Amino acid sequence: MPKFSCNISMLYGEVGFLDRFARAAAAGFRGVEFHQPYDHPPERLAALLAANALECVLFNLPMGGPDEAGIACLPDRRGEFREGVGRAIDYARAMGCRQMNCLAGIAPAGAAHGALRDVFVDNLAFAAAAFGRAGLQLVVEPLNDRDVPGFLLSRSDEMAAAMDAVGAANLRLQFDLYHADMMGEDLEATLARLLPRIGHIQFSDNPGRHEPGTGNIDIMARLAQLDALGYDGWVGAEYRPRGATEASLGWFTPQRKPAAPR
Repeated sequence: MPKFSCNISMLYGEVGFLDRFARAAAAGFRGVEFHQPYDHPPERLAALLAANALECVLFNLPMGGPDEAGIACLPDRRGEFREGVGRAIDYARAMGCRQMNCLAGIAPAGAAHGALRDVFVDNLAFAAAAFGRAGLQLVVEPLNDRDVPGFLLSRSDEMAAAMDAVGAANLRLQFDLYHADMMGEDLEATLARLLPRIGHIQFSDNPGRHEPGTGNIDIMARLAQLDALGYDGWVGAEYRPRGATEASLGWFTPQRKPAAPR
């Protein structure tokens, strides 16, 4: 089966963020991901990763304010976006993370979609080039437009077309089963078709965005499909547990690995 990471921005909400590293490691995860690390010094996060024998496998570029979902498509935020690229690279180097996610953002009311897409493509090209010089990979994620109304590019094929417009070898797709299912995509067919272009995968069930087995997505079948297709990247558990996080990990029990020696 694929390698599993734990998104500690969503799991282990029972404790503070800095205490979630130890909880994830104790559960058997060897990788963690999170939405935003920027409220904490990178050296502190690097120390927690090392102390718990964890790898940081993913985090997002700076996403703007609390009600925003990225700023990469916003014409008046180019400077802020490009400063954020440098900041993210600094964090990645400190934590040994080799991949980061870029969110396009929400289209302002009345803005021309084509013009916003052009800004997004231009910013992606800038970020991919900077990441390439640093030896890093960039992924881009479509978010469904039900949970995030107005998100610029909500479908996998739309995002793949934007990637084509950039043409960077280190730019890959982040495929989230939940977001794709919310948009009515055929998960099995889309995974089979786009897997060579996918750099990271995440899952939660639908509806509710909870753990596997609480909705209509056959997540275990999709994980088996990834295994059959030879996917060797990380798969992130990015869901909201219905109760305590540990009680939601039944899906993970067969995949747990012995804790690494301290």
